[in-house]
Amino acid sequence: MARWRPDSRRRLQDAAVDLYAERGFAETTVAQVAERAGLTERTFFRHFADKREVLFANEDALRAALADAVAAADADATTSEAVLAGLDAVAADLQPRRDELRRRTPIVAATPELGERELQKLASWRAALQSALLDRGVDAATAHLASEVGIAVLNVAAQAWLAADDEGDLAAGVRARFAALRELA
Repeated sequence: MARWRPDSRRRLQDAAVDLYAERGFAETTVAQVAERAGLTERTFFRHFADKREVLFANEDALRAALADAVAAADADATTSEAVLAGLDAVAADLQPRRDELRRRTPIVAATPELGERELQKLASWRAALQSALLDRGVDAATAHLASEVGIAVLNVAAQAWLAADDEGDLAAGVRARFAALRELA
């Protein structure tokens, strides 16, 4: 077994995605992921609670970035502007990870339990966005609506961005979908 190297977490994530794509999520064991990464199962469990969490490891950081950007928006920013600030922060984090996310997407789509976990992630982001808006003094009904719509816009924009042939700019896609939504309203 290889000695400890500082990139263990990343190596485990890469190995897991490779194996899930090759063999399927259900057919892949933690032992196989650890072996592919040149690490032990014990090391795997130091980084991840289970084999699902390898695919959702950045969720907490993204949720925090979303909420922090909303909180940091100018005091006179409208609710829409504050929401867009949060979505821009998430888009900035996701942009350099496009290839990784494109590999991850079909794995999540093909596995019902991962699809359910993806929905839980989005729900936690909605809750964080709503809480950040409430902290800004937005009334409860508006904060609820804005968080539902904001995460839906992000999700639609991210799906289109991942499916596109060119790399594109996720933040620009988010803003374009947000503008389209305004036209509908």
